[in-house]
Amino acid sequence: MNKKQKRNLIRIIAAFILLVILHFLRIENPYLEAFLYLIPYLIVGYDILYKALLSIRNREHFDENFLMAIATVGAIALGEYHEGVEVMLFYQIGEWFQSYAVSRSRKNIAALMDIRPDHANIEQDGQIVEVDPDEVEIGDIILVKVGEKIPLDGIVVEGETSLNTSALTGEAKPRDVGVDDKVISGCINLTSPVRIKTTKLFEDSTVSKVLDLIENATSNKSRSEDFITKFARYYTPAVCYSAMALAIIPPLFIKFILHGPLDFSTWIFRALTFLVISCPCALVISIPLTFFAGIGGASKAGVLIKGSNYLEALSNTRYVAFDKTGTVTLGIFEVTTIHNSGLSKQELLDYAAHGEAYSNHPIGKSIVKEYQEKIVNERISSIKELAGKGIEAIIDDRKVLVGNDKLMADNNIEVVECHDEGTIVHVGIDGQYKGHIHIGDRIKPTAKEAISDLKANGVKKTIMLTGDEENTAFAIANKLNIDEVKAQLLPQDKVSELEKLLKQKNEKETLVFVGDGINDAPVLALADVGIAMGSLGSDAAIEAADIVLMDDDPAKIAKAIKIARKCMAIVYENIGFAIFVKVLTLILSAFGLAQMWMAIFSDVGVMIIAVINAIRALGVKDL
Repeated sequence: MNKKQKRNLIRIIAAFILLVILHFLRIENPYLEAFLYLIPYLIVGYDILYKALLSIRNREHFDENFLMAIATVGAIALGEYHEGVEVMLFYQIGEWFQSYAVSRSRKNIAALMDIRPDHANIEQDGQIVEVDPDEVEIGDIILVKVGEKIPLDGIVVEGETSLNTSALTGEAKPRDVGVDDKVISGCINLTSPVRIKTTKLFEDSTVSKVLDLIENATSNKSRSEDFITKFARYYTPAVCYSAMALAIIPPLFIKFILHGPLDFSTWIFRALTFLVISCPCALVISIPLTFFAGIGGASKAGVLIKGSNYLEALSNTRYVAFDKTGTVTLGIFEVTTIHNSGLSKQELLDYAAHGEAYSNHPIGKSIVKEYQEKIVNERISSIKELAGKGIEAIIDDRKVLVGNDKLMADNNIEVVECHDEGTIVHVGIDGQYKGHIHIGDRIKPTAKEAISDLKANGVKKTIMLTGDEENTAFAIANKLNIDEVKAQLLPQDKVSELEKLLKQKNEKETLVFVGDGINDAPVLALADVGIAMGSLGSDAAIEAADIVLMDDDPAKIAKAIKIARKCMAIVYENIGFAIFVKVLTLILSAFGLAQMWMAIFSDVGVMIIAVINAIRALGVKDL
């Protein structure tokens, strides 16, 4: 509980005690009674009156502060002192509950905000100097001591340690790292000092991107939130004018048409009761709060959702398309076999490694790693990367092709078929086929469970869209029980296939695409909801995605869907409950059957119940 909440709670308690005392006192003098009741009224409501005056000055007359001020001042003016103070008191109780609920959900966000590092340790002139992370350049060596946060993304070059990644991934289990392992900023070093070679500037590092995602998450509103905002904009003034009509028309009708007594006070009190009931606080407050709590709870579980509109769309997921490498597989490639023709295996590997020398693709890196010898750059005259096909290079004045079947076919080189499970990299030199290298990838431990959970949660079809060879793609898809496979796709082919899938579904169904590579960015942006792998995923993929999984665990996709559905269920519960109570009590008040306590309950009581219900969206551990 923060200072403001404590101060407001003291005000509420003080006003409540004074109200109870005044209730049991018998005050004969009406002026004294009015003065005494004004004390608890002003204690608990001075800020509401001030905000109401500001809204009038800014010509925004129909907010909840204006409604509360008019209703309570009107009640006091009619001599209903107790009711006027009660309405203001219970409204402030509701506001306090709302503030407390927001604080609870903000704690998850605040915990993530704590991942921002204060400094980075750099060695200068033999001394360790603390500098601002913004001052560290790519390639600098930083020292991370025990207990410190890793300030920038990089690769471990010295030392071994365990990292606490819970703030980013939601996982409590420490991660062990050593030399050549990638590490991301925001993790806490637990056991031993390590030296890290930075691979990104601070502004491009994981911690900066996570903070940016969190700070902008509430800017993208869901359809439900937009509806509530528009609803309040038109509903509130309509009710105000209706209350005015209720205060004026019935007594005049009774006087001049029915020839009864002219009783404005009764109808004004009914109109004031009508105003209290009409305040749409439960909807206006609880709906955004539910989404805020849902996004906060998801972030604690390592699922960063960029806006409540994506949370709402995710709840209707019926189709999920996956990339393969780095998404359902670990993306940890290793050479398993080499089939040579006309060259020795070492010579074949030599040309392939020099061809892949500048590639950032995991397959290319695995070939260079298998080669183990130093790359001689002077041997390489030129290198050209062909998207979705491979590498074309001039090495030792010979034209070397390293890639898939399409690359060989484009150069009229006939390949030797290989039906092994895995990725096949063919090598052609000067127009002649020289063999192929077989590279294997490992399926992620939770991938099969992820597909199973998605189907258990109402996903109609799972699809794999990959640029890999058909035999590899189908072998992995069969192991994971993925329904449909489209293999050997270029980046533009993935877009075309996704467009076909989007046309097959109806408007209310959501198509999710999950990927991690640069070539996945277009399809991530095209899908109804794009989910990127945040730990090892490319910057372009994370930027284009709507949701980021911070620990690259595909099992979190089903969890994200469960969080979204729980959140939407709470939203619909609050909308239904609030509207039902509002409509019922508005009708009763129009006929004089609703007392002020019913008005208070229909506004503040319903709001408190809705807010408490909204807090449930924070609970995501058991989903």
